[in-house]
Amino acid sequence: MIFGTMTNQEKYDNIFEANRQWIARNQRDNPGLFQLLAEKQHPDFLYIGCSDSRVHPNQIMGLKPGEVFIHRNIANMINPTDLSALSVINYAVERLGVKFIVICGHYDCGGIAAAMDNADHGMLNPWLRSIRDVYQTHKAELDSIRDTDERHRRFVELNVYEQCRNVTKMVDVQKSFLKKGYPRVAGWIFNMRDARLYDLNFDFDEELKKIREVYNVATDDTP
Repeated sequence: MIFGTMTNQEKYDNIFEANRQWIARNQRDNPGLFQLLAEKQHPDFLYIGCSDSRVHPNQIMGLKPGEVFIHRNIANMINPTDLSALSVINYAVERLGVKFIVICGHYDCGGIAAAMDNADHGMLNPWLRSIRDVYQTHKAELDSIRDTDERHRRFVELNVYEQCRNVTKMVDVQKSFLKKGYPRVAGWIFNMRDARLYDLNFDFDEELKKIREVYNVATDDTP
């Protein structure tokens, strides 16, 4: 049965059949996978991305289950008062020892689009404020872009950049990097129109140096 022609209940019920088929495929093609997953996880990447249903981290990165630790929210934000995001980062750094923290935005992001308009979005307003703060920081550059689509794309990129900076400001990240040499912070963009990942080449070393002039929350001898 074609998914688009199913009733809502049939779509729900189909998930369990799809799960059985997924298990069978992996037992055939990836023997030992489930035993590996049942053991302790050892991901090298923490992926912080948007909640958009069209973007699936493992798929776009070409990695298997267990290879990516994932946190998602609207417009891939790192807010210093968001205990969920901060807890994920702390666990990824302190317990999992991830080598990279990736902030991945995507073009055609609904959260970015909502932050660009002047509408009242009700419950979303406090969340959108943090995104709009990024626009305010880069207002001169963004306002100079006449084409709305191009301005949106640039806003997506600048937002990823600022979230990379927010992660770099965190004491857990600074302490671990100074002691162990990881994690490093990277910024990516996913373009759904060509399904490609683009590295924004966030200069972690340079940004960390500048950030520590003010946010020097960890020293080389921090235990």
